Amino acid sequence: MQDKITTDRVKSLQKHLEQENPLLVSVVDKFVELDKVGLALGVLNARDSYTTEISWWPLISILGTFSAGKSSFINQYVGDTIQKTGNQAVDDKFTVLCFSSDETVRVLPGIALDADPRFPFYQMSEAIDKVAEGEGARIDTYLQLKTCPTDVMRGKILIDSPGFDADSQRDSTLRITDHIINLSDLVLVFFDARHPEPGAMRDTLEHLVAGTVRRKDANKIMFILNQIDTTAAEDNLEDVVAAWQRAIAQGGLVSGSFHTLYNEDASVNIEDPNLEMRYKKKRDADLHEITKRIAQVSVERAYRIIGALESISNRIEKEVVPELQTAVSVWKKRVLITDAIVLIPLFVFFLSYTLSNGYWQGFNFVVPGLAESGYGKMMSSATLAIAVAGFVLVHFIIRSTVAKWYARGLSADGHYGNLRAAFLKNTRWFKSVLFGRLVGWDQKAIKKISDLRDSADGFVQKLNDQYTNPSGKSL
Repeated sequence: MQDKITTDRVKSLQKHLEQENPLLVSVVDKFVELDKVGLALGVLNARDSYTTEISWWPLISILGTFSAGKSSFINQYVGDTIQKTGNQAVDDKFTVLCFSSDETVRVLPGIALDADPRFPFYQMSEAIDKVAEGEGARIDTYLQLKTCPTDVMRGKILIDSPGFDADSQRDSTLRITDHIINLSDLVLVFFDARHPEPGAMRDTLEHLVAGTVRRKDANKIMFILNQIDTTAAEDNLEDVVAAWQRAIAQGGLVSGSFHTLYNEDASVNIEDPNLEMRYKKKRDADLHEITKRIAQVSVERAYRIIGALESISNRIEKEVVPELQTAVSVWKKRVLITDAIVLIPLFVFFLSYTLSNGYWQGFNFVVPGLAESGYGKMMSSATLAIAVAGFVLVHFIIRSTVAKWYARGLSADGHYGNLRAAFLKNTRWFKSVLFGRLVGWDQKAIKKISDLRDSADGFVQKLNDQYTNPSGKSL
């Protein structure tokens, strides 16, 4: 069973969702049922929940190089000077922006995100520790929460990232970046039009572009060439865009969503009115497309959450269980083989030694010298029992050693949970190496997974009813 802290967190999540999207309250209930399956299998512990694997609010991430205009874009979008701007790095933390009815903009430490399951950085300190031991305790150096009192931020979360040019805390920063890309509904990747060559964007190209090629949800990533107004002096907008796209292609991405922007309040002076009009028209069209995608994430988020319910259910049945079954099967075979290699010679030695030294009288085991003793029979039986116990002990040492060795190669932090822990749960001392099924996987669990998939389909239909009307009839 889940501990009280986790249960209370889930209840708190449902309470907040009642105001945002009542349909998702019922989805949380289904995630709780999925948690029970994970707990029974052993891939979840009492402190974990699949509800913390996703962001329950629409999440837009702003990534890119230093001085690429990320903060300026955010300020323009929210209609307020929320983020500091400048040509140099002004902030080396991931800044999570969310709505607050308080008119005062407040900056809260990283622990406010690390300890709250409603946000996408819940227990991020533990993930950082896995990359750099001890760094998780310094969560405030990586994250901060900033409140934003503008209505455009209602019901969504925006993340401003430090630039990819930073060398300090690099591994941890990249780990966090991977995390938010996975959770985000929309990822805006900013490049600086003043430095569009591959050498200046190497880190971003390597970590974002190349990774995007392998993603199933690559369509949620938009590449933005910012401060494009700086190319107006040479009137080479198309050339700069082409050079940028070639750089992206070198990273392995040959298609995608490409856009150009500039901040009119901070733009260079374009003397030619026709040229200014051309740049402005292109900027306005791309800005409209970007803001339209941002507005759409609220709808996409609900579908993505429901999709996650089905996806995790499928992963458990089609990936976790088969991998566990394979692992347990391999463990059983290796234990039996090792038993044969170790125990058979030991048994042969024991039998030959006891036979040659007169320990056997027919089928009776009798220790020489004790036959005439009043306690001879009992002591002989005890001696044989100790010998048998020794063989059993060797067997359990073998199975434990093989299990621990094999477990090292299994994932402890997959999207579905801790496969290593689930494997060790199936190799405990009382589990037979000859018979038995996976712990927590029976017909009841199989039916539960099937019901959860059906529930996901039902939730999708309810969402469709909110946004579509195929019959054309008045509702």
